[in-house]
Amino acid sequence: MTFSDVSLTALRVFREVAERGTFTAAATALGYTQSAVSRQIAALERSAGAELVERRHDGVRLTAAGHIVVRRAASVLDQVDATARELAGLPDEHATVRLGWFASAGAALVPRALAALRETHPAITVITREGSTPALARALRAGTLDLALLASAPPFRPPDSETPALRLRTLTERGLCVAVPSTHPLARGDFADVADLAGQRWIAGSGDDRVMGVWPGLDERPEIAHTARDWLAKLHLVAAGCGITTVPASLASVVPSGVRVLPVRGGPAEHRRLMLARLPKPLPEAAGRLAAALRTAAIDAAV
Repeated sequence: MTFSDVSLTALRVFREVAERGTFTAAATALGYTQSAVSRQIAALERSAGAELVERRHDGVRLTAAGHIVVRRAASVLDQVDATARELAGLPDEHATVRLGWFASAGAALVPRALAALRETHPAITVITREGSTPALARALRAGTLDLALLASAPPFRPPDSETPALRLRTLTERGLCVAVPSTHPLARGDFADVADLAGQRWIAGSGDDRVMGVWPGLDERPEIAHTARDWLAKLHLVAAGCGITTVPASLASVVPSGVRVLPVRGGPAEHRRLMLARLPKPLPEAAGRLAAALRTAAIDAAV
C-alpha cells in the first residue's frame, strides 16, 4: 500500500485524534469504537511508512511526521468538503470561519463580535465552539479551527510546546476581579482588599478547572463551598449568597442581578490576557474580518 491509497475516512479519523488528543475521545466524537480508530491510525502509519503519533499513558502526541500529515489532511478534507457543498449548491467554504473560545468569552465578547460582523458582513458564516486551552490549540493545529480566543495568566506561557509556534495577538490585558453578593459586606465598597478575601467561601470550577474561581496566592487553604464549570451557574450561586468567585473584568456588564464585581487591591496584581491564536500562515479574508471584529469588541469591553 502507498500513501496515495489512503482513504478519506482514515484522514478524518487522524484529524479527529490530533484534535481530541486521545483515541477514546476521537472514537466518541466520531461514533466509532476505540479499536476501529486504532486500526485506521495503524493503516495510515503503514501507508506513511512512519509513526504519526506517540502513544502515551495520557493520550497521544503527534510526531514530526504526524504534524506534516495532519496539515495536509486538513487541506485535503477542506477541499473535498468544499466540493461537496458546491455540488449541493451551498455557500463556498471561503465565507465560513471556525472560531473556538474559552468559557467566559461566550458570555459577552463572542456574541458582541458576531453581532457586529453580521451587520457589516452578513455573507460570512461563523461556526463556534467552546473548549479548554489545550483542546483549542490542538484544534488549530488539526485544521478544524481557524481562530481561537484564549485566556492566559502570568507568566503568560505559550498555549502549547509544538512547532511551529502558534501566532498570538493580545487583544486586552486587564486585572482579575471578584464577584460578591450585593448583600455581602465587601459589596459596600468600590474594591476588595486582598486581606479581606481570607476566610471567604469560594465557588470554584469543576474538574480540571477546579482552582478557577479562587483568588490566586491566598495564604490559606481555601474553603470551596461549590464547584461548577458553567460561568452563569457560578454567578447565580454568588447572587444567591452561596459564596464568592473570581471573574474577568469583561464579565462585569453581564452579571445577574444581586452580584457586584469588584477590583482587588493590596496584593500582587493579577492580570489576565485575552489572546487571539492562529496558525502562522496568511488568514483568509473572512477570518481576518472576524479577527478585527473580535479585537474591536474586546477594546470596547475594556473601556
